[in-house]
Amino acid sequence: MLQILRLVTKLTALFLSGFAVLSAVTLLVLSAAPAAASAEPSPERQAELRNLLVQDCGSCHGLTLAGGLGPPIRAEDLSIKPVEYLAYTILHGRPGTAMPPWRPFLSEAEAVWLAQVLKAPAE
Repeated sequence: MLQILRLVTKLTALFLSGFAVLSAVTLLVLSAAPAAASAEPSPERQAELRNLLVQDCGSCHGLTLAGGLGPPIRAEDLSIKPVEYLAYTILHGRPGTAMPPWRPFLSEAEAVWLAQVLKAPAE
């Protein structure tokens, strides 16, 4: 019984130290992400991204982004979603749904910019 207790104690210590390392790495990645994503795309790239938003995103989310195959993604529909969450979804897609990952075509900064555009009230 004492051996089992020692084993459980060691496993718990290993788990907690692993959790601490994972938490520290996550904190470092998250704190670095805003700096890496803060650069805005060039005006030319912004025009391309706006076209992508209408043509590619609009093909599933509706040309007015009010919904279609995918859910609505207008500013009022996304008001409670953080920009980081939206950028992550843009980059990585939603497994098990029709939402593809756009990581091969977009940088993190571009995904953040698109998320900010989606959350901004319509002009």
